[in-house]
Amino acid sequence: MRRRLARWARAEWGPLYTAVRGPLVRRRWRAVPMTLAAVCLTSVLQIVQNQSWGYRPVQDLGAVRAADPLWLALLRTPLSLFVPALDLPVWGALAQLLLVFGLAEICLGRGRTLAVAYVATLAGTLYARAAIALDTLPATDAQVVDTGPSAAVVGLAVYLGWRHRAYATTAAVVAAMLLEAALKNNLAGKEHLAAMAAVALLCAARCPTKGARGTARPATTHPHPPNNGRTHPH
Repeated sequence: MRRRLARWARAEWGPLYTAVRGPLVRRRWRAVPMTLAAVCLTSVLQIVQNQSWGYRPVQDLGAVRAADPLWLALLRTPLSLFVPALDLPVWGALAQLLLVFGLAEICLGRGRTLAVAYVATLAGTLYARAAIALDTLPATDAQVVDTGPSAAVVGLAVYLGWRHRAYATTAAVVAAMLLEAALKNNLAGKEHLAAMAAVALLCAARCPTKGARGTARPATTHPHPPNNGRTHPH
């Protein structure tokens, strides 16, 4: 039983472990400078927004609501990833950033990590707008403040699981988000589903089609037929 579990763990997490171990051993914390900056920024924003003088500036710069003009929401969305939700413990946001952003920064690079995180967060924001416009969400949700890294973390977790073939882990993340949406039935849960759907489309777009894989053939050479000692005319 133990051997079977060990084999499963190696198959599930081995590629991810191999990708992460080398950079961490060689560079340690220097391997994840963007992640450390994100954790520090989130910590600072948490401290500032809990001050009487800091709440309004943080909201003006990083709080997204479906009721806001779209251009304003798009401007605020990048910073909104690092503004902790006021109704959740900040340590949860910091732990998510440190773990998932750290793994993604090492495995995907900074640019792709930020791109996937932004796509996931933007998908949740746009879903809220569309759902409210179509009356599938209550109009009161338009005033809900949408901040925090959770949608980005969920999207990155799905992307990492797909890229490193940790399919059981990816399925567990998806199942957890479905359960959250079913039990809590709030805007955040539905935005997490939208984030996963957007990242799943990214993964599908990066996969070669079955037909393309089937038609790929190794190059063949065509040797000249023997000429039995005779030369060919030019």
